[in-house]
Amino acid sequence: MRVAYDGRDFHGWAAQPESADLRTVQGELQRVLGHLFAQPVEVQCAGRTDAGVHARGQVAHVDVDDWPAEVDARRINRALPDDIRVSDLRLAESGFDARFAAIWRRYTYRVSDDGLGPAPLERHAVLPWNRPLDLDRMNVAAADLLGEHDFAPFCRAREFATTVRALQRLDWQRDDAGLAVMTVQADAFCHSMVRSLVGVLLPVGDGRRPVRWPGEVLVSGVRDSAVTTMPAYPLVLEEVGYPPAEEMRARQLQTRSLRTLGPGD
Repeated sequence: MRVAYDGRDFHGWAAQPESADLRTVQGELQRVLGHLFAQPVEVQCAGRTDAGVHARGQVAHVDVDDWPAEVDARRINRALPDDIRVSDLRLAESGFDARFAAIWRRYTYRVSDDGLGPAPLERHAVLPWNRPLDLDRMNVAAADLLGEHDFAPFCRAREFATTVRALQRLDWQRDDAGLAVMTVQADAFCHSMVRSLVGVLLPVGDGRRPVRWPGEVLVSGVRDSAVTTMPAYPLVLEEVGYPPAEEMRARQLQTRSLRTLGPGD
């Protein structure tokens, strides 16, 4: 299923213990589907989003022995709260896994460097920045981060988790409203990585840091306290990509293996 949600009132994607009394996207989907199927279900997604992060194109799957014919996207959406919508629903290939089969995830992050700030109706999805941004400088800096690297300087450490990622796209453009929009795509992202990439590029765009600074932070291999993890609310998961069906199993095996960089990488 393809899922869209407004992340403002969610404590991220991942379901929390009932005792925590925290609302999550996974928790709401499992509650509704469990009711419709009259059995407990587990919903797995392509990439867990943090508290406050939105999605237009999150992908999730659920394994059930029998899918009731009357349960379609309309029926599910009628039972869901207004800040979650299932926009597409279909039978997946046998063995499909929304997380491990994905070959890329694409996010956007919107920033207003207009001195007047974001428009009132956009304030929940656009970061105000009180300095003019030079997107050309930011794109030159972003180019130094492309490729497969250990992105530990931009990730929140997690035990036994790799921070090696292949960054496929990272660039800034102006939209029709004049907002600065960062588009970033990678095979996967580690915790807080996208918001840290925003945090390392904005000071370059407003002239407070040199163009080569983000690349130097990456090469250093350690977290720089000057790199700010930016707020979550302007971040949107736009789309997730998958390989052809015949390549799905190989991709899942590859994703499940712990990735490291070889000598000289």
